[in-house]
Amino acid sequence: MALDERDVRQAPEVEPKSTGLGLLKGLSVTLKHALRPSITQQYPQEKPDLPPRTRGVIALKEANCTVCYKCSRECPDWCIYIDAHKETHEPASGGKGRSMKVLDRFAIDYALCMYCGICVEVCPFDALFWSPEFEYSEYDIVELTHEKEKLEEWTYTVLPPPMIEDGAEVPPEPSTVAPDTVGPAAAYAA
Repeated sequence: MALDERDVRQAPEVEPKSTGLGLLKGLSVTLKHALRPSITQQYPQEKPDLPPRTRGVIALKEANCTVCYKCSRECPDWCIYIDAHKETHEPASGGKGRSMKVLDRFAIDYALCMYCGICVEVCPFDALFWSPEFEYSEYDIVELTHEKEKLEEWTYTVLPPPMIEDGAEVPPEPSTVAPDTVGPAAAYAA
């Protein structure tokens, strides 16, 4: 079976002038990027200039921790370990003794942590904070589990909450509403 002229596909004619122009455009882009100064920081020799609210490690303020276990339950990686025991405190005068949980161990395994910040967000008593510290490498992976003493040290590097900026809207004060004007009680009163 012989091939017709119709079966043979013809390549479009390329002018040599346009081929050279495309090559020069590509080389100019390459040359422009090659001559640009490098923006890579050589980390151990040059310290990075980080913003003040950088998320580094999670710091613990042990005095605020009530051992509610919310942080360890919400952690998707299960990298927070908490141990506690109950102690009964004697009443001051004639009352009933109160039992309180006392924190024995609080540890975060940074080999597992993905720094999502869920534990910081769910803590109702502000016991966990983001610290700007980020240099905590270890030679052994087991040493990346930091106990409460180490987490407490990082609390001193946590910045205070930001003040309201000049020109920002001041949040309104919570209004005091009489209890019988809203909710189910108001429906029965009407």
